[in-house]
Amino acid sequence: MSENPPAVDQAAQSLRDRINTNQPHTARIWNYWLGGKDNYEVDRVAGDQIRRLHPGIGEYARADRLFLGRAVRHLVHEVGIRQFLDIGTGLPTADNTHEVAQAAAPEARIVYVDNDPLVLAHARALLTSSPEGRTDYLDEDLRNVDAILEHAAKTLDLSKPVALILLGVVIFVGDDEDPYSLVRRLVDRLPAGSHLVLSHTVTSPSMPDVDEAVKFWNEHGTPKLTQRTPEDVARFFDGLELLEPGVLSCSRWRPEDGDGAEPEEVAMFGGVARKP
Repeated sequence: MSENPPAVDQAAQSLRDRINTNQPHTARIWNYWLGGKDNYEVDRVAGDQIRRLHPGIGEYARADRLFLGRAVRHLVHEVGIRQFLDIGTGLPTADNTHEVAQAAAPEARIVYVDNDPLVLAHARALLTSSPEGRTDYLDEDLRNVDAILEHAAKTLDLSKPVALILLGVVIFVGDDEDPYSLVRRLVDRLPAGSHLVLSHTVTSPSMPDVDEAVKFWNEHGTPKLTQRTPEDVARFFDGLELLEPGVLSCSRWRPEDGDGAEPEEVAMFGGVARKP
């Protein structure tokens, strides 16, 4: 007599079926550039090709990750934030949001959100937590605001300030989907004192090789991305109290290391702002 396979096995198979190893994927290429191992040959080939078109592209991944750490530490130490909603989490690497936050405040709570099946497969690495705090993970798309906040409310107290983290994820929302309204819907549902941390790849006349790299990606990879100007990125913070030094290269947002010289600019711009 045959038996139905356990539900967990069916779920695992469904997850594996969602992972396309024949087409490069942005989360896996990002992982490759950061020195991770959660990527495939197709991702490494595409990643190397993009680096040939724009040799500094790998620095964006590192700059964005360092920006995350500096922003989270500021929000924990200087602002007193203890709750984080990290959407577009990406594959686990070093210094994930919960690791940075709970190193300073063990009671901090973090909810991660991503819809990449490979990220979901490694979500257990994001669910480690200090005994005092808590982490959770949701397999969901950025566009599904109601579902995200309904799930987040199981871990976070949405009547108290939350840090909404959107690093390198709004680039996957096309202009025809009104990304500004999408971000505003999320921010509007959070209480006063909450903060938005956002980064975005930019297009600029001073960095034409970035446009070539993006063009290559959109022809060969998934998901497709939309570049925006630094001024366009700044619009995501409209109506909020932008923290100094404003919206600029992630590498130049309150750098902690170095000899005082201005860090090299990268085409990943970001900022942090408070909801009044």
